[in-house]
Amino acid sequence: MAQPTAILRKEHEAIERMLAAAEQLAGKLERGETVRGPLLEEISEFFAVFVDKCHHGKEEEFLFPTLEKKGMPVDGGPIGVMLHEHEEGRALARRLAERAKAYGAGDAAAGKEWAAAARRHARLLREHIQKENIVLFPMAEGLLSPAEEDAMTANFERMEEEKIGHGTHERLHARMGEIVKEAAGAAARGA
Repeated sequence: MAQPTAILRKEHEAIERMLAAAEQLAGKLERGETVRGPLLEEISEFFAVFVDKCHHGKEEEFLFPTLEKKGMPVDGGPIGVMLHEHEEGRALARRLAERAKAYGAGDAAAGKEWAAAARRHARLLREHIQKENIVLFPMAEGLLSPAEEDAMTANFERMEEEKIGHGTHERLHARMGEIVKEAAGAAARGA
């Protein structure tokens, strides 16, 4: 069975791809160019569903509580920092969704607001991912037993089915490649 931290690191790679796509579209919007409204909404959905409900959900429901039981402090420790950043990310993801919807409804100013939120969101998540990959996950790997890792991996799979729905993870991953390609094309056309 895959290590829980390996699963989470793999998800970080997907998140980073979508952050790059969001930044490419942000650049286009900042230049006053047009982007398909539904594309902004799909990226926003990815951040709300894949990043928050799925990825952060796995950490908050399974990884962090297990680490806390193993003696890792929440307050003043890496778990507390990660939880705080999850909340910041949620607020920015909500902003992205709101601005994407407004832009799709014809509010041109919402495009620049989406771009600003996308830039803040990308900065936050990139720093967050680095902290998890370099600090938190190695600590977790030293604390978790093989049995705990197996149980956590099974819980991750169960949570995906229950919390985001059957096939949603796969659908978002499949669509991610198309979104990244479209964003890269949109950015190239705008350059």
